[in-house]
Amino acid sequence: MTTTTRLASEADVPALLALLRELHPDDPTPPAHAAAAAWRAIESQSGRAILVAESAGVVAGTIDCATLPNLTRGARPFMLVENVVVAAGHRRSGVGTALLEAAFARAREAQCYKVQLLSRSGREPAHVFYESLGFRAAAQGYRLYLG
Repeated sequence: MTTTTRLASEADVPALLALLRELHPDDPTPPAHAAAAAWRAIESQSGRAILVAESAGVVAGTIDCATLPNLTRGARPFMLVENVVVAAGHRRSGVGTALLEAAFARAREAQCYKVQLLSRSGREPAHVFYESLGFRAAAQGYRLYLG
């Protein structure tokens, strides 16, 4: 089955929220007005792109990419990847690979020197997948949740 990737639009917000519930099932679903406001804020950020993958006309996955200016590495930017989600029924079908390859293409176009992502410990299948695409565990990550 063919998978295509594209920039998400505001019309995709319901599908994005459904995918993100698969990633974080205990998160509260934002009210429609809050989701719309968040979407507009995301869309207005320079260097920010939420991509979706479609398979058979259905949004099957998403990835959030942020290209950030940088003063190291010859002032080359870097890309942070967050919220990589493939719908359960579409896993192991190339959707995740298509999303990450689209992110890599955007990073190369922006002349990023690296693409960085964090993945929760204990998500071994995801880690194997990321490593199959060339990612390496090269740092120790920290998080501070603020409530």
